[in-house]
Amino acid sequence: MTSEIPLGTRVVLRYRLPPGYAQVVTDVIGELLSLDPPRVRSKSGEVLEIAADRVVALKALGPRPIRTSEIRALERAAADGWPGIEQEWIDGWLLRYGAGFTGRANSAAPLGDSVGPLPLDRIRQWFALRGEDFRLLLPDRLGAVPSGWHSWDEVAVLAADIDNIVLPDGPAMITITDRPGPEWLSLYRYRGSVPPPAAVSLLEAVRDGQVAFGHLLVVDGQPLAIARAAITSAPDGRRWVGLTAVEVAPQHRRHGLGTLICARMIRWGLDNGATHAYLQVAVDNEPAIAMYRRLGFIDHHHYRYARPEG
Repeated sequence: MTSEIPLGTRVVLRYRLPPGYAQVVTDVIGELLSLDPPRVRSKSGEVLEIAADRVVALKALGPRPIRTSEIRALERAAADGWPGIEQEWIDGWLLRYGAGFTGRANSAAPLGDSVGPLPLDRIRQWFALRGEDFRLLLPDRLGAVPSGWHSWDEVAVLAADIDNIVLPDGPAMITITDRPGPEWLSLYRYRGSVPPPAAVSLLEAVRDGQVAFGHLLVVDGQPLAIARAAITSAPDGRRWVGLTAVEVAPQHRRHGLGTLICARMIRWGLDNGATHAYLQVAVDNEPAIAMYRRLGFIDHHHYRYARPEG
């Protein structure tokens, strides 16, 4: 049996049945949880552990297809984890306003269970009343970019079952608080720039959940790394912890600090009832995507922004 199959991979496990069964071998398809002993979680959620001497074959399969309902559910949880200042539903479209800070918090997304035709005039008016230009946030399969519109900022949403992530134990070197203190804010940047004062209220905002801010040590008054985590529930019952604002001081990058603080914030999520983790990252940020995949995150879906040309 190969040890090259990463945990969390979708596999088919063929094994011998005990004496007395009509058939000699059978298969189970599911998520690989362990190699020693071999354990697989089936689609129904049942965990099957097989003695190594009964295993006939173990083969990796392609990733489990992500259902459209799962994309909608995760986007709803993520919207609650980064809700902006105001929210309103219009014909199945979720509108968020966040004083212009970040695209996610100033967008309209088709996240309702029943979404009608694009209510363009009402969306445009809603944002205009708040002094903000509108943009659509369009996740895969939930909304297509209208013909003649401009789209930008393709974002990959990565997700993981926390059971498949190796998390640190023992004393933490990371301080976790419920508000971003001066040390945390001193390192936080949005697209390389110092965020506006309004950003603090958006960072602290969460709907029907919990939010926390972690920073790793402090040298000369500056943290080495920071991250924000928000726990929210999806309509399908999954409890998600979402990671945002992950930053490592430039002079301390490529030393594993990003992985360390992400793992510690996921541990905080697990300790507070989260079962799954997600994060959003620009598709061209290859170093960050590589780090998250090493942690155990896999591709879930993409989204992008759109508005009419001109």
